[in-house]
Amino acid sequence: MEQLGIAPKLVLIGFIVILVGMLLIIVGFLYTALRASSGEVGGVVVIGPIPIIFGTSERAVKIAVLAAIILMVLAIILMLLPYFLFKAPRTSTP
Repeated sequence: MEQLGIAPKLVLIGFIVILVGMLLIIVGFLYTALRASSGEVGGVVVIGPIPIIFGTSERAVKIAVLAAIILMVLAIILMLLPYFLFKAPRTSTP
């Protein structure tokens, strides 16, 4: 496995992220389907650096903004993860 480099580790991380995303979708669907209250909808569409936020209530918009911030931080962490995990050790020259 060591001879193959970083590719197997990145594939495993990607697979785990996809599974977690699928589980979150299933849990969210079941939670919404089993809840007997009125529906609130909110979302965020990010086009470049500009977020477009929408929702049917103030509470839904706040949740959408919070989720967008968390997902952006997670995306930045996942983009920087390979750099910190696999960067070559520095060698000092005298």
